[in-house]
Amino acid sequence: MTTRPSPSELRAGLRFLAALPRFLRTPIDPPRARALVRQRLATRDTDFLALVGQAVHAHPLSIYRALLRHAGCEAGDLERLVRADGVEGALGVLARAGVYLTVDELKGRRPVVRGTLTAELAPDGVRNPGASAFVEAQSSGSRGTPTPVGIDLGFVAAEAAARGVALAARGGAGWRLAYWDVPGGILPSILAYAKVGVTPVRWFSPMDPAEPGLHARYRWSARAMRWGGALAGRRLPAPEHVPVDRPRPIVDWLVAERQAGRTPALLTYSSPGVRVCRAAVEAGRSLEGVRLMLYGEPITAARVALVRAAGAEAVPLYVATETSRIAEGCLAPEAPDDVHVFDDLHSVIQPDPAAAPPGLPATTLLVSSIRPSARLVLLNVALGDQATLRDRACGCPLEAVGWRRHLHTIRSYEKLTAGGMTFLDTDVVRILEEVLPARFGGSVTDYQLIEGGEADGRPLVRLRVHPRLRLADPEAVRAAFLDAIGAGSGPERVMATVWRDLGLPRVEWAAPLTTSSGKILHLHVARDLPGTGGGAGSAGRVAS
Repeated sequence: MTTRPSPSELRAGLRFLAALPRFLRTPIDPPRARALVRQRLATRDTDFLALVGQAVHAHPLSIYRALLRHAGCEAGDLERLVRADGVEGALGVLARAGVYLTVDELKGRRPVVRGTLTAELAPDGVRNPGASAFVEAQSSGSRGTPTPVGIDLGFVAAEAAARGVALAARGGAGWRLAYWDVPGGILPSILAYAKVGVTPVRWFSPMDPAEPGLHARYRWSARAMRWGGALAGRRLPAPEHVPVDRPRPIVDWLVAERQAGRTPALLTYSSPGVRVCRAAVEAGRSLEGVRLMLYGEPITAARVALVRAAGAEAVPLYVATETSRIAEGCLAPEAPDDVHVFDDLHSVIQPDPAAAPPGLPATTLLVSSIRPSARLVLLNVALGDQATLRDRACGCPLEAVGWRRHLHTIRSYEKLTAGGMTFLDTDVVRILEEVLPARFGGSVTDYQLIEGGEADGRPLVRLRVHPRLRLADPEAVRAAFLDAIGAGSGPERVMATVWRDLGLPRVEWAAPLTTSSGKILHLHVARDLPGTGGGAGSAGRVAS
């Protein structure tokens, strides 16, 4: 049965419907967007201090208020740090003093402990009390408990300027935008592009909006968006169900747009994007001139190669539900996922290598909010990702705006643990996308690890191999995986040996599992899978 909206959600929806026409009737043109970004970069220090003042120091429930007090940092101390060392310098000092949040702390999986301080993150502990939440979105929960995030039109407008600048730099003012994503979290993105005059024209949803049990907010928020758009004279797209395993309608639309002389751009997770390209190649259809704006999963050289083989161009995005867009692809990249940080909206630093907090690799990305309109207040928050972060003179139009800091090789550092042995996600990605396809054939979405316990408590990790590869020897696949994972230093060899003795991973012939949004995660945590079958509706057989 469909969950009904609560009275508070209905009130928020009505406020959203009332505010949306005015929001859309005041678009931001490219010159204005560029001026706004440059102005915000010039007042960045002041804006950051204003946000901390209103949403931390004056907010009794803020977890950062407790952390700052424990670190002995009062409002005047922070202002002196920012004035002396800039935002990033001040945040580095705070991180060394214990002012940060790990993924587990942000998700509420463990309390915040710093020396003598022990605190639980309250539901409103990272919310911005100055933001107006019209509609609730949620993080995917792929790393833990989903995080509710309010959609605030003030922040959507702020982010819209950055998107408009980035789009104009690519000559995208006339692009025909479409999404292949689930209801809910993409509403701010649709509205942000509409705000800068590039209204998305199609919305393909991998989840059927009429699916029983889907919360009513996903239906009424999409309807309210379209109604508000109609009142403003703007036609906003309705979701159209296109299952992840049947992307042909999207291929047909992309090809039709190109034949009509237009430039279509599809925004989607990277593995569904690869599915579109594969479907196009198999159908003998060229995607020459198509842009795929990819996010949500690692954008690797192997995936970019598949996009290019179909004739399309990959545009990497770095996005998190907690922040919306953090960075967008460089036009002179040094890596497949090289992106410019939107420094006017966010700060991204890394821990001091000599004093990295426990559980945070030195390459962890600690994200902080800059804009006073931010939906959630982040202050050195680890979202579970690591990357190479550096200033680089690339010479592309995004650098000319003032976005000079780059990220690339963005990967999760969440760990795969079974049988007491732990492997980093970065190692797993390399093996699943490069080593196994090179040895046995297939592509970057044909191999997947699934973590889940046996009924008797024994650890179980499955290595799913797509049955279309028609591999006959599970032991050869398992041996290749273990040889690759144990090819590093001594500890890696020990881990691989333990897994080999445990009979892990267990190889099964079945299509990799997808999330409701169409992601194919390299590591899928599926503790609800039965211990002996493929699970999740799959007819896969286990090769033991």
